[in-house]
Amino acid sequence: MIKIKDAELRKGAAEGMDGFIQVFTDAYMQAIGGEFTEESMARLNGVQHTLLAYKILRDELMEGGFCQLIQNGYGGYIFHNPFAKVIKQWGLPELARIIYDARRIYDMHREDLEKERTDDEFMAMYENYEAFDPLEEMFIENEEEYTALVANYVDEHLEQFAEIE
Repeated sequence: MIKIKDAELRKGAAEGMDGFIQVFTDAYMQAIGGEFTEESMARLNGVQHTLLAYKILRDELMEGGFCQLIQNGYGGYIFHNPFAKVIKQWGLPELARIIYDARRIYDMHREDLEKERTDDEFMAMYENYEAFDPLEEMFIENEEEYTALVANYVDEHLEQFAEIE
């Protein structure tokens, strides 16, 4: 089990919801050595993967949207794992719907979306994949609520996410 010091958790919580979640996801990234390999990923349980996936999704969508998320290699991790199903169970059905809708676009165009691109080609993706726009907008409009719900779920189920020392 991933171990987190109580003092770290309190410090993160004092910084807000993002800081609270960051304490966990930093510990997870350290546990997997920052690499998404089959071996390293086995070091995390299902809820830990879900929290890490949420953090990645949040960061990527806030910075560059689904095109960036996919170009950075996270498409399979977000869309082809039970992330959306678990997020729905955590009380975020709207977010799950966004993920399911984005997955349909991803699955239809996966080869093209994951293709290596120059910077100019990457920027053109935003015009070619405008279907992601309303999903990204919905996420951005509700991000604070989603993050609060995720942080609350983690807080209510700490023992599933880490051993607090």
